[in-house]
Amino acid sequence: MSHKITVEKVAKSRIGEIDFTNLPFGKYFSDHMFVADYYDGDWHDAKIIPFGDFTLHPATSAIHYGQALFEGMKAELDPDGNPIVFRPLKNWNRLNISATRLAMPTIPEDLFMNALDKLITLDRQWIPSEPLSSLYIRPFMFATEKYVGIRVAEHYKFAIFTCPVGAYYTKPVKVFVSEKYVRAAPGGVGYAKAAGNYGAAMMPTQEAQKMGFDQLLWLDGIHHKYFQEIGTMNIFFVIDGVLVTPGLDQGTILDGVTRDSVIRLAEDEGYIVQERDVSVDEVINAYHEGKLEDMFGCGTAAVLSHIGAFHYKGEDYELPNWEEREISNKLKKRLTAIKSGKAEDIFGWNHTVPVGVYVNQ
Repeated sequence: MSHKITVEKVAKSRIGEIDFTNLPFGKYFSDHMFVADYYDGDWHDAKIIPFGDFTLHPATSAIHYGQALFEGMKAELDPDGNPIVFRPLKNWNRLNISATRLAMPTIPEDLFMNALDKLITLDRQWIPSEPLSSLYIRPFMFATEKYVGIRVAEHYKFAIFTCPVGAYYTKPVKVFVSEKYVRAAPGGVGYAKAAGNYGAAMMPTQEAQKMGFDQLLWLDGIHHKYFQEIGTMNIFFVIDGVLVTPGLDQGTILDGVTRDSVIRLAEDEGYIVQERDVSVDEVINAYHEGKLEDMFGCGTAAVLSHIGAFHYKGEDYELPNWEEREISNKLKKRLTAIKSGKAEDIFGWNHTVPVGVYVNQ
C-alpha cells in the first residue's frame, strides 16, 4: 500500500548555529526527522517533524529486550548541487535482513525511499560542501511495546534523522587484535545491524582504547584465529598483490555496503579479490616475509581508512606508510569521487534525490 507522509516544518532553522568548517562526527543534528509507527500489522502515521526527543514508557520493550536496529548512509552534493545518496537500496535491503533476524517488521521500499527523499529535500541546506564532509543519515527501528514479558513486540517505531559530519578517522587507525572477547558466532546476529552488537562491544573497545588503540579487530568466536571485522569497519588485507577480506558465509560479520563497493571497484580495476577465511598466522607470516603490503578498513562512516598498525600477543606490527599504498589509495580515490558525483558511476550506485520533491503531500 502507499504510505502518505505529512510534513511539519520547524518554525526556525538551527543551521546558523553550526560551524560547517569544523564538524565533529555525530554531534550536530539537522532540523527535521522522519517517524512512523507500526501497529495492527502495518506502518501508520508517517510524518516528518521537527527534530526532537521521543517520550517513552518505562516498559518500552526495546529497552528491556533489545529489539533495536539501525543503518547508516551518507548524502553529498554533486558538482551541480544536487543531493545524492550512495546505494540507499542496499541499506534498505540490509535493514530488512536485520529486522527479519530480530523478529521485527520490514520496511516497504516506497516508504523508505519516499521518507528519505522528502527528508533530504527539506534539509538539503544541511549537506556540507567542505572536503571530507557529508550528511550522515541514520535510519533506525525499535520495539515500543508497553509490556514487561519476553515475547515478540507488536508495536515499533521507525525513524530517520540526519546530521552533518566531517571525517570519522583523520589518521591511520591502530587496532588491537582481541583474543579474550568475542563479537559474534555462527547462528547469532553478527550479520545484523543489531544495536546489541555494539553495546556488547563497548567494554572491550574501551579497554583497548585505554591501552592506546583506536579499535578492536575481532577474531572468530570458535577457533579464535580467523579475522572477522573491526568494531566500526570491515577489514581488508593486500597480501602479495591480492586483495583479501573475510567471507560472509558464516553469518558473523556485516555485509558492509562499502565493503561490497570496494570489492566491485577492485575487480573492475583488474585486481584479484578473495573472500575467504584469513588467519592471524597467515597475515603475520606475510608480514615477516614482506608480503603484507596493505591493511585497511571500510564502512559508511569511516569510508576507507588505513590501518597504521595492529597489535597481537604483545607485539605491534607496523604497516607501510599509507601514502605509498597503491591499491587502497586508488580505490579510496575512485570511491570518493563516485560518491560525490565527480566520477562516472558505472554501477548505478548513486540515488539522486528528485528535483522538486513535494514535501507537503
